[in-house]
Amino acid sequence: MLRLYDFLESGNGYKVRLLLTQLGIPFERIELDITRGESRTPDFLARNPNGRIPTLELEDGSTLAESNAIQWYLAEGSELLPAERMERAQVLQWMFFEQYSHEPYIAVVRFWAHNGQLEGREAEVEERRRRGYEALFVMEQHLGTRDFFVGGRYSIADIALYAYTHVCDEGGFDLAGCPSVRSWLERVASQPGHIPITQA
Repeated sequence: MLRLYDFLESGNGYKVRLLLTQLGIPFERIELDITRGESRTPDFLARNPNGRIPTLELEDGSTLAESNAIQWYLAEGSELLPAERMERAQVLQWMFFEQYSHEPYIAVVRFWAHNGQLEGREAEVEERRRRGYEALFVMEQHLGTRDFFVGGRYSIADIALYAYTHVCDEGGFDLAGCPSVRSWLERVASQPGHIPITQA
């Protein structure tokens, strides 16, 4: 059975947990509290030298890190990863966007808020929120003319962007100016097999 090294609050861990559930793939979830250094132990670092979750351990003992790489691996051959070349590239485009233009701003501010680390970072928080809103408005523009990010259907591009967008209010982001994003969030939440981020 697959083993998922995870942290329940993590949107990156949630991406993989949600995908595994929606694909009906059984897995064992192992909780690591990253705020207490549990992903920095010698045992875990042997599995992922970068010391981050999520990390997926396969049946043969090999491991795969980085949430979007894990998603790509798991979704191969399923309806959640397009077969057509251009659409596959577009899925990657949005997954790269999530990691470079979205997650560093929205997820980081949420993490600081969850851990009482906003004080003393006011200027950095303001800048990260500005950049986070830029990403949200890119998403808003794209979703203004379509239901999902790629090919008119739900894919791992949507999962990648949903993970932190649907909890962005926890970092102080307001989606009042993003009606298309709000509608998209509802469509993603209505997909078969959907689970909340808090479900282990």
